[in-house]
Amino acid sequence: MIIRPATTRDLPVLLDIFTAAKAFMVRTGNPHQWREGYPGAALMEEEISRGVCYVVEEAGETVGTFCAIPGVEPTYQVIYDGAWPNDLPYVTIHRLASNGKAAGVAGACFAFCAAKGLPLRADTHADNHVMQNLLARNGFVHCGRILLANGSPRLAYYRPAL
Repeated sequence: MIIRPATTRDLPVLLDIFTAAKAFMVRTGNPHQWREGYPGAALMEEEISRGVCYVVEEAGETVGTFCAIPGVEPTYQVIYDGAWPNDLPYVTIHRLASNGKAAGVAGACFAFCAAKGLPLRADTHADNHVMQNLLARNGFVHCGRILLANGSPRLAYYRPAL
């Protein structure tokens, strides 16, 4: 798999990937995580312009996407029912999604992010058992619960730097 920074030319494909991912979430018992147009074109354009959005390609086709954001994630400043293991600088993984056409998108994302040499953090909805399993299989540990800016709770995960 090849990972490269997303460009604005990738935006239509990214939106198609999110549509496929949302349908998969509904089929696997997670209909509430990405609702009401989230993640939308405006957010993705912003993250592309910030240089934190990436695409995953397999055999010349874009099959996945994610955002790898270094620095402090504001919603991670307060954690409930647990604690982060440390306050070291980290990379946050957001909006990891696949169109379902290639296996290994999550593993490629995690390896790419880990290569930055920093601990990784991520969060997911309590109903997203697929992502919880992917995180656990890739060395992440559940640390507690965070609240998004809109107050919605998420399970918080951490993986130490390799």
